[in-house]
Amino acid sequence: PGIVLVAINPYEQLPIYEQDVIYAYSGQNMGDMDPHIFAVAEEAYKQMARDEKNQSIIVSGESGAGKTVSAKYAMRFFATVGGSASETNIEAKVLASSPIMEAIGNAKTTRNDNSSRFGKYIQIGFDKRYHIIGANMRTYLLEKSRVVFQAEDERNYHIFYQLCASSSLPEFKDLGLSKCWHSPVRCW
Repeated sequence: PGIVLVAINPYEQLPIYEQDVIYAYSGQNMGDMDPHIFAVAEEAYKQMARDEKNQSIIVSGESGAGKTVSAKYAMRFFATVGGSASETNIEAKVLASSPIMEAIGNAKTTRNDNSSRFGKYIQIGFDKRYHIIGANMRTYLLEKSRVVFQAEDERNYHIFYQLCASSSLPEFKDLGLSKCWHSPVRCW
């Protein structure tokens, strides 16, 4: 049994995630301030330091709910309170995805034009002073059925359309991409 926070993606930047808010939640006890992703991160950080045990934060929700953004805010909190934000820029390093990775794992859904179809498991390593010393992100592909079928008003993985559009380029000739035009899945 742990803490549950229900957050809603406002689809715009709000001033409730800035540096001064991180410092306001740092060192506070759960419940002393309004519910916030920083309160959850602070509780995990405190328990890690106090009990010297690994902690987990599970971020779950529907497509477009703001899971990736919430994970970024939690990492920003850890980097800031651990004194490593300026040294490592860990949030940017861990969550930076290459365009190829985005193309392979993202698709258009009815709720999000660039919905990540990857599940992400992020491990953040801390030293004895509780500064971030590294991170590892594992990904796994969700909804493999989207490869052969997509609901109305949705698109397949972006890579499918990019490959179809590139099929006539000379550097792609040897890949046999001309066959994708015969696919039962609509290209555009």
